[in-house]
Amino acid sequence: MAKVAVLGYGTVGSGVVEVLERNADSVKLKAGEEVVVKSVLDLRDFPGDPIQEKIVHDIDLIVNDPEIDVVVEVMGGVDVPYKFVKACLEAGKSVCTSNKALVEAKGPELIALAKSKNVNFMFEASVGGGIPIIRPLNTSLTADKVNKITGIMNGTTNYILTKMSMEGASYEDVLKEAQELGYAERNPEADVEGHDACRKISILTSLYSGKTVKFKNVTCEGITKISNEDFAYAKKIGCVIKLLASSYVKDGKVYAITAPFMIDKNHPLYNVNGVLNGIYVNGNMVGDLMFFGSGAGKLPTAAAVCADVVDCVKNLSNHQEVFWSEEELDLGDTNDEVRAFFVRVKGKDTKKAMDAFSGEINIVELNDLTDEFAFFTEKMTEKEFNESVSKLDMITRIRVDDTVLN
Repeated sequence: MAKVAVLGYGTVGSGVVEVLERNADSVKLKAGEEVVVKSVLDLRDFPGDPIQEKIVHDIDLIVNDPEIDVVVEVMGGVDVPYKFVKACLEAGKSVCTSNKALVEAKGPELIALAKSKNVNFMFEASVGGGIPIIRPLNTSLTADKVNKITGIMNGTTNYILTKMSMEGASYEDVLKEAQELGYAERNPEADVEGHDACRKISILTSLYSGKTVKFKNVTCEGITKISNEDFAYAKKIGCVIKLLASSYVKDGKVYAITAPFMIDKNHPLYNVNGVLNGIYVNGNMVGDLMFFGSGAGKLPTAAAVCADVVDCVKNLSNHQEVFWSEEELDLGDTNDEVRAFFVRVKGKDTKKAMDAFSGEINIVELNDLTDEFAFFTEKMTEKEFNESVSKLDMITRIRVDDTVLN
């Protein structure tokens, strides 16, 4: 019998307990032995809940318990979880986590520590929630060179943008609705400013490059400036706007960005709507792959964590190699990236816009917007675009993914 401790009895923590109990027979079959939760660490008590008899308030009771083989960390944040996870690994216990902030900040260090103790540090649920993506990168695609990963990796922002696109609702109204439905936090900054998705693409880029990508070094923009007018233009030309977290390799350099992009119906992520996530991967041998499903939520995320638990139980004395070093990757400069742009400009002076971009623009106008117009540029570097658009009274600009207008 393998015994597990869970750090944090919130949404995902309670989900982990539920999955291990409800699917006990299946878990036992796949792990090769029974897997049970022995202890749950939380500051709170839960009177009336059967879990109460397993609640502990002191991490040392878990760290020093020789019966506990695997620890699940689902607390969130970095500092305290890092301290607890490190102590558990040093005590010879494998750790599974859904904590993207911890993985992004301390992943390679904790992987190295796990290796030194011949245990495992696993984090499948840190990126795609219930979508398997970490394990495929670590195992199924090891013979491939990844050329590009791009994805809708945040359900909150995808829900907001979907409602704005399909129903014409305002950003403020949809955000309020998302908070009421539990899709958005009271303080939604991490989601709507793109930080959550940016951490996820940083983790994925680190895994396929083998070096560390810090999210603070990745160009990151959120969705707070996207308006209904932007969607009106997009609809006219058969496009939608999505928050994409992307990285790709070009001429030996890795480029990464998280930002709103305009995509058309030919894009593999065009129909990924609502709170669902989708991750597109292109390998030099396997070609195009799509991973689609619930990117968050209590039970989907918990199921991914429990899959890691099963792997850890099957490999209690066998470290599973993860190729992610602490050496930082030197990312390519966003100013050098080449793409097209969608631009909205005040006034009706289309000639001035054509002159600013040397005539290489495609104008789009909406009849009910009499004090502005919009246009698509040809492909150019971000630096060239910024120099050209500085001559105009720009309202907003949205990058265009490279499958649009080709």
